[in-house]
Amino acid sequence: MQMIHVRLVSPPDLTSRAVGLLTDDRYVFNLVVHPELAHNPHGNAIECDILAGAANAVLRGLRELEVDRRGSIVIEPVEMAFSGTAAAAERQQLGALAHAPVWEEVEARIRAEGTYLPSFYVYLVIAGLIGAVGIITNSQILIVAAMVVGPEYGAITSVALGIDDGDGTRIRQGLFALTAGFLLAVLATFLFSWAIRGFDRQPKAFELGIRPVSTLIDAPNLFSVVVAVLAGIVGIMSLTQARTSALLGVFISVTTIPAAADIGVSCAFSSWSEARGSLIQLLLNIVLLIVVGVLMLRFQRAVWRRIGRRSGRPGGS
Repeated sequence: MQMIHVRLVSPPDLTSRAVGLLTDDRYVFNLVVHPELAHNPHGNAIECDILAGAANAVLRGLRELEVDRRGSIVIEPVEMAFSGTAAAAERQQLGALAHAPVWEEVEARIRAEGTYLPSFYVYLVIAGLIGAVGIITNSQILIVAAMVVGPEYGAITSVALGIDDGDGTRIRQGLFALTAGFLLAVLATFLFSWAIRGFDRQPKAFELGIRPVSTLIDAPNLFSVVVAVLAGIVGIMSLTQARTSALLGVFISVTTIPAAADIGVSCAFSSWSEARGSLIQLLLNIVLLIVVGVLMLRFQRAVWRRIGRRSGRPGGS
């Protein structure tokens, strides 16, 4: 049984309507009201549990009352709950809608990844350097490690959400973070590779042009497009369903960080055609992930909205 716990602080003049909305909804359980107990903001404290599949409509109703603007709404996941009434309601009445994502939670996760602290840029630089070592030493393991360390997918999904919501500020912040972060990663890998070349520390195979890892990265083709599209689909689905294992698979399937690292390495070793190919690979993957992210967000909302209408619950999305 999937439930969320909701804590509200409601201004006194909104409390009767908020409590009425929650009381009238058959998927709201364990409703408790504490009059005049809340401070900062001041108001009435309200707590309840809601079946996750029905939460979108309830939360939308509360926001239409402006409880979130004049008071506050806090959502917490319920790890375990025992309620025969709630289980029966989920099983008999919600049907497929029981597995609908709570969009406020989904968007909160994406927004959290769209906060660009200095560590975001540090992770990108470190991931680029790991990728550079993997390219120079022809180590596929290090390339995978660089993909896992890289935080860029959070920025990409944040841009996609910004486009879906029409939030220009979020789009600009995400694109700036991606541009600045990848430029720093390219610069760091260039300086590192230039030093390696200057001290003549590159492996013999790399010096002779035996560069299978680099060749895989700097040659964008149809398969690169297919992988980026599929990764974009899985990435958004894993975010909406909170599937972290699937999201990890996205990190290690798209060559964004390796492409940035290969640009720096190729420039340091004067391999201009390889640098150009890696740049195309990087831009192609970022654009595809953003576009697919937007389309998948809209597609999933539409699907769950349709399921909600069929179940008599228009708020399924």
